[in-house]
Amino acid sequence: MSPQRAPEDLAEVDLSETQAPAPRARKRRSLFLIAGLLMVATIVLVAIVSLVWLPYDPSDTSGGRLESPSLTHWLGTDRLGRDLFTQIMVGARIAIMVGVGAVAVGAAFGVPIGLAAAFAHGWLDDVLSAGMDIMIAFPLLLLAMLFVAVTGASLLTVTVAIGLAVSAIVARLTRVVSKRVLAQQYITAARTSGTGSLGIVWQHVLPNIWPTISVNLGLLFGVAVLAEASLSYLGLGAPPPNSSWGRLLEEAQSTVVTAPLGAIAPGVVLVILVIGVNLLVDGLRDVADPTLARTR
Repeated sequence: MSPQRAPEDLAEVDLSETQAPAPRARKRRSLFLIAGLLMVATIVLVAIVSLVWLPYDPSDTSGGRLESPSLTHWLGTDRLGRDLFTQIMVGARIAIMVGVGAVAVGAAFGVPIGLAAAFAHGWLDDVLSAGMDIMIAFPLLLLAMLFVAVTGASLLTVTVAIGLAVSAIVARLTRVVSKRVLAQQYITAARTSGTGSLGIVWQHVLPNIWPTISVNLGLLFGVAVLAEASLSYLGLGAPPPNSSWGRLLEEAQSTVVTAPLGAIAPGVVLVILVIGVNLLVDGLRDVADPTLARTR
């Protein structure tokens, strides 16, 4: 029989076993953070460059129909003779604009509503919570489609529609994390000392919830980009001459056999942006919340 270990020895063994993989885990998270940063930075750089330079005019159809990649057209041309690389660059700009705009709209509506629900009591809290649950129950894409169908398809309406659809998610999360902060003893002490509700929000609630909210907003950026691409694929996105990646996918589906790059290229850059944002946000979450990084 093996000798029994003292409780102190078991504690040391358990501690060493839990701490051993920590360096490897930190290294893996660092690699994910760097990979996400490179992916997002590449797409953002392409979007910025598209503001000042494009290989061809987006509406230029002087190229041959469905040409293969060449020195003249790096990714070939589409069925209308437009340069595909130019369309990808314009689509990157639209994706960034819609993603940032939708997240800003969602935060502008969701955070105040969530804070109001956190401070509310009784029937008002129940009404606000039920309203948020109902909004979240509807598919985001369906809400955006209804809004665009009523107001008309444009880049602004698509951005606002997606932002309003995600605002319920932001509001729900804000309410949950704010109520957790409001239950702390230092909030009671602040109220006892005469600090008003606005003072509590600015001094205590927002500084404690911003890491969680910012991570959620980063993840919703990827959701907004996918929603915009889906709307454009269905013909409810930004109208021409805006070359959304979703519209490029829709236009290329009829020629996917003869010219597969027309469908592969926008799909690949869309995946790169969404996965890159998720990796970047996950890495930044560990940086913003050291306690979470230690427990992983």
